[in-house]
Amino acid sequence: MNLNDLLTRQFNLPSIPKVVALLLMELDRTEVDLKKINQLISTDLALTTRLLRLANSEFFKLSGKINSVSEALALLNLGLVRTMAQEAAQSASLKAVPGIPLQRFWGYSLDTARVSRSLAGVVRQNQQAAFTCGLIHAFGELAMHQAMPAETSILSEKFSPLDLRRASAERNTFGYSYAAVSAGLARLWHFPQAMVDALEHQYAPFDNNVYEPLAGVIHLAAWRARGKAAKMNERALAVTFPGSVGLVLGLDIDMVLQQDPFDWAAHT
Repeated sequence: MNLNDLLTRQFNLPSIPKVVALLLMELDRTEVDLKKINQLISTDLALTTRLLRLANSEFFKLSGKINSVSEALALLNLGLVRTMAQEAAQSASLKAVPGIPLQRFWGYSLDTARVSRSLAGVVRQNQQAAFTCGLIHAFGELAMHQAMPAETSILSEKFSPLDLRRASAERNTFGYSYAAVSAGLARLWHFPQAMVDALEHQYAPFDNNVYEPLAGVIHLAAWRARGKAAKMNERALAVTFPGSVGLVLGLDIDMVLQQDPFDWAAHT
């Protein structure tokens, strides 16, 4: 399947059932805690994507300007958020995407978001946009598995969905990777151009005269989160560190690992 055909498909991005249930409970309270709602939605890539699609729609006249959950919540009324959560509840499932272990994928996505936010602060990029991009950077992988379950299953026999080599393997096999799918969908949904560019170039942020600092941040954060998922030891991390990306951003491996949502000692 070519990329354009894939992007025309309808996708069901599943949410974390527990998060959806807690969100609906909070929205039903007499006095709603917006901070808690923000925190809940920000842990779930599908809810975040739904909210940003709504906030960046042409209806609100801010298409292409909303970067984060907090910005979207400032724009939308809670009735719309409740409707979104109810729709998400209907599709929340642990078995909704063929070939993807969703619990692990959700955890990996949140890890990437946290490291992205931290690294963005170091290199003076927009931390809210970095967190959002980190959270949703691989939702193209979910779309590919839904649209091409047989093809992605064959590829996964050699390279798991969270393998560091996955994007390269997808490009060699299909002519595009999850990064291109994520960017293509974000463009269709009128996400901010800086986010679209970061998603599109996350695979190779500084190749072919491209300079996308936010893409570089996502690249490094995904490397770190995939290293955690693979339980890499210190030597394996050193061997796989994308030094060329770090060099452009002024970040060496120690600086990246010091952005510390993880305890790497447990994996050495």
